[in-house]
Amino acid sequence: MNSIFVPIMIAACLFVSAANAENRVITFTNNTQTSVEALYGSTVEVDSWQEDLLGDTTLAAGEAIDVDFDDGSGDCRFDFKALFSDHTDGYLKDVDVCEVGTISIE
Repeated sequence: MNSIFVPIMIAACLFVSAANAENRVITFTNNTQTSVEALYGSTVEVDSWQEDLLGDTTLAAGEAIDVDFDDGSGDCRFDFKALFSDHTDGYLKDVDVCEVGTISIE
């Protein structure tokens, strides 16, 4: 893992906006110069990453995607992992998706 991206992803948490507490839709915006090849989100209680949220697509520089985290469990706290096309990765831990509406990947 490229450790430079960890503080960058954590700093991205400063650029979040409040969301309706009943709405678990997060808009991820890629504000880097590198494509996001895979994006994972798992509840903080899970020790493994769930399926790639992007599926067969990528999130190019400047693009955004909406992801609904309402899985019926009532969980609000998620960890995120992004894998970039330059083979680096970044993490954002313990995000309250019931309170956050946007995450800017920087």
